[in-house]
Amino acid sequence: MLHPTADELTHGKFNRYELVIGIAKSARLVTDEYVRQRNEAQKAIDEHREGGQTLAQMISPEYRDQKAVKIAVRRLADGTYRMVRRSEQ
Repeated sequence: MLHPTADELTHGKFNRYELVIGIAKSARLVTDEYVRQRNEAQKAIDEHREGGQTLAQMISPEYRDQKAVKIAVRRLADGTYRMVRRSEQ
């Protein structure tokens, strides 16, 4: 089970369905950033600009070593990501 709990993440403002949608969207952002970093690293390796570094070494450890959902939950918990209803935008 992931910590913090759903109640801690929503602070009573959102239901669990909204929380799942918010985390899924956040995880998609994390995955997109991982893919971007991987593509840049691969391009650098193909062009032989980075001497001696592997593809894994060129990707941020945060994205390389953890699952996207876990990163999204942590970012929601620490305030990096924030859930907003469309009417509040």
